[in-house]
Amino acid sequence: MFTFDLALVWLDLAGVFFFAVSGSLLAAKKQFDIIGSLLLASLVGLGGGVIRDIVINAGPPAAFTNPVYLLPPLLAAVLVYFLFSSIQRFTSLLTLFDAGGLALFCITGTLKALAAGMNPVAAILLGVTTAVGGGLLRDITANEIPTLFNARDLYALPAFTGATLTALLWNIGAFNGLAAALVAGLVFAFRVVAWRRGWRVPLAVRGWHRAGVSPGAESRGRD
Repeated sequence: MFTFDLALVWLDLAGVFFFAVSGSLLAAKKQFDIIGSLLLASLVGLGGGVIRDIVINAGPPAAFTNPVYLLPPLLAAVLVYFLFSSIQRFTSLLTLFDAGGLALFCITGTLKALAAGMNPVAAILLGVTTAVGGGLLRDITANEIPTLFNARDLYALPAFTGATLTALLWNIGAFNGLAAALVAGLVFAFRVVAWRRGWRVPLAVRGWHRAGVSPGAESRGRD
């Protein structure tokens, strides 16, 4: 069985950093000040993990007990502060960093739930919640349409795929470092390719019709 205690912390921190960069990028786009950038980076980077730790009753969330979790948002805010003026493809970068956080958090959320004794279905759901929770808080705070509910984008489905594969591999005893890397790579690629190609799932009502939008009206070009 995969011994993941230390590896899980590093995966968690990497996920926090990727999500935090996406938060600071959005803050820069919205012309927040540096404090707002740091707060938004912290919210998106730590929000999903806080939700996860509360649900599994793991005691005080790691974000509040381990000071090292505060470093990735700080680093993200500083990097964006110095580099944003030279960034030309903002949307692409935000999506790439967001996809990285999504890929890592769907794995760590599922693993922590399984380690806490949750059944596979509940662990998958918590893995997805961990992955999408921070992004949802980020978008709502910045007054953006949440990516999670954007009919023109796939967000939860890549996270669900990664969480399901993680739970499956764990239960058959095949989860290890290589498996984690492969699952993360698959989720990342799924998210980015779906965004680039405009993949979507059916709407809440049958058919693809949207009021006021003709079938060919939406451009699939991405900057």
